[in-house]
Amino acid sequence: MEPPTNHDSPSLDPPAAAAAAAAAAEAPRSPPRQQEPDPKKPKMSSTTTTSDDDEAAPALADADGAGDETTRKPRYKRRKVAIFFAYCGVGYQGMQKNPGAKTIEGDLEEALFLSGAVSEADRGNPKRYDWARSARTDKGVSAVGQVVSGRFYIDPPGLVDRLNSNLNPQIRIFGYKRATASFSAKKFCDRRRYVYLIPVFALDPSSHRDRESVAASLGSGNELVKCLECSERGRKVVGVMGKRNFELRGHVSDSNGCEEATVDSVDAKVESGITSNDCCAFMGNEGKEGIVDSSSNGIDDKSISDVIDKVDTSTMVDTVVSVDSAPADSDTGSVLNLDGKIAETIVNGEEKPVKGSEFCYGEEMKERFNRILGYYVGSHNFHNFTTRTKAEDPSARRYILSFNGDTVVTVEGMEFVKCEVVGQSFMLHQIRKMMGLAVAIMRNCAPETLIVNALQKDVKVNVPTAPEVGLYLDECFFTSYNNKWKDSHEELSMKDYEKEAEDFKMKHIYPHIALTEHKEGVVALWLHSLNHRNYPDLRAGDKQELTENKSSE
Repeated sequence: MEPPTNHDSPSLDPPAAAAAAAAAAEAPRSPPRQQEPDPKKPKMSSTTTTSDDDEAAPALADADGAGDETTRKPRYKRRKVAIFFAYCGVGYQGMQKNPGAKTIEGDLEEALFLSGAVSEADRGNPKRYDWARSARTDKGVSAVGQVVSGRFYIDPPGLVDRLNSNLNPQIRIFGYKRATASFSAKKFCDRRRYVYLIPVFALDPSSHRDRESVAASLGSGNELVKCLECSERGRKVVGVMGKRNFELRGHVSDSNGCEEATVDSVDAKVESGITSNDCCAFMGNEGKEGIVDSSSNGIDDKSISDVIDKVDTSTMVDTVVSVDSAPADSDTGSVLNLDGKIAETIVNGEEKPVKGSEFCYGEEMKERFNRILGYYVGSHNFHNFTTRTKAEDPSARRYILSFNGDTVVTVEGMEFVKCEVVGQSFMLHQIRKMMGLAVAIMRNCAPETLIVNALQKDVKVNVPTAPEVGLYLDECFFTSYNNKWKDSHEELSMKDYEKEAEDFKMKHIYPHIALTEHKEGVVALWLHSLNHRNYPDLRAGDKQELTENKSSE
């Protein structure tokens, strides 16, 4: 007999218990509470921002969170600006930066870093701050209205003063102006104006002639003269002045009847002198005149050399006919003129007066000079007026808007013709070669038709290059840019800096040009080289003759 079943307290078999435990394990459980991460602390930067959109950011406060306003260092934005400045090019190897050479651009970049306008990370890498220049200048060439652009830190105020304090006095920053983000001083400059100061005596055909011309003129009744100063200065320049040997004849005599002159008396007369415009006479005390006779007073070549060595050539210009320039069979002497009015030469034992140059840059000469310069105006192929540029190169074609020499300025007692040329852009040595050929034509060393032929694509001409000392960049123009952005940005021009630019020009550039000519005679020596021996193409009058000369060579 089976026992009765108890329905009030049922018991689960082992399989059922295992299934229930498994179901309980599969039931969802709530995740444990996780700890929230600490807030991220702002990073500190040891360098300035490199983006044009970065905002000024305060420095991190102290560890306790208490911000101290006095310890915060502001971070500034970079701004695209155009910097206007001037410089005197003496002692510099040009504007453009060149490794191993002292350049204007190299000094300016270093001054920008020292003034805080360029960061340490960008130092020596101008591409990182979008550097551009409006014009390049050659060695020794100056500028009054040069412009460079880039992205610089212009804050805090006083950037111009900081820049000038870190620059040589012959480089002067006038100011800067904000520009558009895409502005480039090179690409947006549509015109450039250069000025060349040429001494008035350089346009006189009778001054500083070469030795062949002087020798050919002897005995003609219209003798040319050659100055002793240029002979001494150019004695080491091959092919310019010829031999160094010379001889002075005559005797020293003043208005008081003094027949002798010692070295000291000659020095006294020279030291009190001034320089004449035509560079062909000693200028001394009024009433003093005379000649030196080495045969009558026993002065030999050595004594004469001692006199010349003691003479201050910066205040002296003289007239002398060199013996090595004269024919060997002629008894030719030369005269030192101490008053600038009377000079004499001795030809075949006969004394003849040499008339001083009466050249004046008047209306007639001005009209002729402007006519010669006018040949350059327009669009031409200037392959003969530069170096390393072939006639087929498209870059050889340039456009000149104007070229004239209307103004005469007097600096340090010397008269200069102010030649202004305006063009879209210029090549290496282009302006100096344009001036060189124009001066050669004014001195009757070449015909006017030579300019027309030199501007032809299929003609090769060796064009003389004028010295660099008289050339300077006057102003850069941004006409198209100003017309487009006149409503939103300030005008980029030199109008706000005219006074500062004029003061710099009169203090540094003009005196440098005049004093260099007084002391070194750079233009005078160059004039002696303007002859057919050095430049055979100057004698060619037409295109066919130039072609024949080149084929014969």
